[in-house]
Amino acid sequence: MNGELLMGKSARIFIKKEEISDVRGTSPQNVTVVLPALNEEVSIGSIVLLTKYFSDNVIVVDDGSTDRTAEIARNAGAYVVVHEVNKGKGAALRTGFKAAADFGADIIVTMDSDGQHNPADIPKLVAPIIDGYAEMVNGSRYLSHRDKNTPIYRRVGQTILDTATNMNSGLKITDSQSGFRAFAASTKDIFRFSAQGMAIESEMLADAGKSGLRIKEVEIGVRYDVDCSTVNPIKHGLGVLVMVLKDIEFYRPLYYFTAPGIALGAGGLIMGAHFLHEFILGRGLDFGPTMLMILFIMIGTFMALTGILLHSVSAIMRETKAV
Repeated sequence: MNGELLMGKSARIFIKKEEISDVRGTSPQNVTVVLPALNEEVSIGSIVLLTKYFSDNVIVVDDGSTDRTAEIARNAGAYVVVHEVNKGKGAALRTGFKAAADFGADIIVTMDSDGQHNPADIPKLVAPIIDGYAEMVNGSRYLSHRDKNTPIYRRVGQTILDTATNMNSGLKITDSQSGFRAFAASTKDIFRFSAQGMAIESEMLADAGKSGLRIKEVEIGVRYDVDCSTVNPIKHGLGVLVMVLKDIEFYRPLYYFTAPGIALGAGGLIMGAHFLHEFILGRGLDFGPTMLMILFIMIGTFMALTGILLHSVSAIMRETKAV
């Protein structure tokens, strides 16, 4: 292996010899990698072979593939769990985390199986957990600079999703959609794994933020020339955004209801001040704008009070759950 590992028929990952240092030989912690996979027969074998250099166990969750993903992964040395039908990435990660616990994992690493991520980055991800500085580590493409390889449409969508995810989670994450992460095994029970699609990345950050996990980010690289996803990026982004907004509605109602309500009510009050000024000057009031002003104030007040009420209910529920 002279610095190059073939990935399927066309994609390649370039690894320096010195990067292939066996994590198992340098850490007493059991590092288990979970690879959710759907029709990844082209890349999965090479990914498993390389990942084994940096981990104790490699678990592939074949989420309803119709090709030879499971067979190739098993032949490459991975422990394979098969979903007979496609259940989504959230369910695949749930299965993978459970299997990792059965293997006695101390650290669980999640990584995409299409070749976008470089397994040689695994030691960087697990280091903060091994050193006791973090319970979750997020691999970020944008930690020190904007990834120049990221297409413009991805950057715009990424910015929107990062903002919404950070509002929901209370975190300051630079790459909310990264699938390359490391977790202390003790955190496995805090995640819901309920998101059906790629929204699982944002959902896990929301769960981590609400649970007060210590989270660090480390810089990773990513390749877009091996992206085999058939999901429309706009559809994917909208799906994630809708999930995050639903989460905000329930867990952060002050953001979802109260803030917009105050803005709407303030707009109505400003309109009212203008109309009052016009009335004092002896000018008439138009029926339409006046009714719109009243509507803004009423709806804004209702939304603000609803957010405050739901926030109180949510706080009581969290306290009850904690007890």
